[in-house]
Amino acid sequence: MTRTIDEILADARGRLERLDPGTAHAEAREGAILVDIRPAAQRADEGEVPGALIVERNVLEWRFDPASQARLPEATGHDVRVIVLCSEGYTSSLAAASLHDLGLTRATDVVGGFKAWRAEGLPATGGAGG
Repeated sequence: MTRTIDEILADARGRLERLDPGTAHAEAREGAILVDIRPAAQRADEGEVPGALIVERNVLEWRFDPASQARLPEATGHDVRVIVLCSEGYTSSLAAASLHDLGLTRATDVVGGFKAWRAEGLPATGGAGG
């Protein structure tokens, strides 16, 4: 069976309770882990969210799997609230769904990604708007 990326993305998003940027910001202020998965060049070009944990996409699962030897100190268990942020909210949906596959069922992402975050005037540094 073959599927298109649009079908895979829709499946991933169907498993998430996605957050608008304002809600994501509020949850991060209350202790959720906001994880920016954009590559360094993209963060340099677009800007960054102060306080976001930088974990590039290619290592995300290893860093948040509580059973991984490469896990981060923040990966304390499967109940951790992880909010994934990418540029526009596509890659982050796939990444959050992958965290669900690891048992981190509270993981989600930001609708519209960093671009929507910045457009709402939420804290950001550097890049074109900083």
